[in-house]
Amino acid sequence: MQSDFVFGHLFFWAVTYILALTAWGCIGRFMMQAFMAPDSTNYIWRGFVMLTGWAVWVARRMVPTYVTTPFLPLVAAFWLFAARTVFGLAMLGAGMAPSITPAGAAP
Repeated sequence: MQSDFVFGHLFFWAVTYILALTAWGCIGRFMMQAFMAPDSTNYIWRGFVMLTGWAVWVARRMVPTYVTTPFLPLVAAFWLFAARTVFGLAMLGAGMAPSITPAGAAP
């Protein structure tokens, strides 16, 4: 019997959702920084910074120093999308990702 599509694979959905949300937040932060000062008190800007701060911090330590600060959210988004793809493929290979075909059906 096939497990529930959503709740049977909650770990898969939660991790991919968090990675996608943060990656798209990084893209939003990159686009919004053209209109906002880095120390702006705008609540939308602060939300983007709070959501993506950890990813930009990690990207700053992963890339060479010649990548300037304004481009770090794009680098972080790339790495987050790559991590989401690798995670999804690993879960699919381990049989822990949801499947559209019923269990036992021929592919």
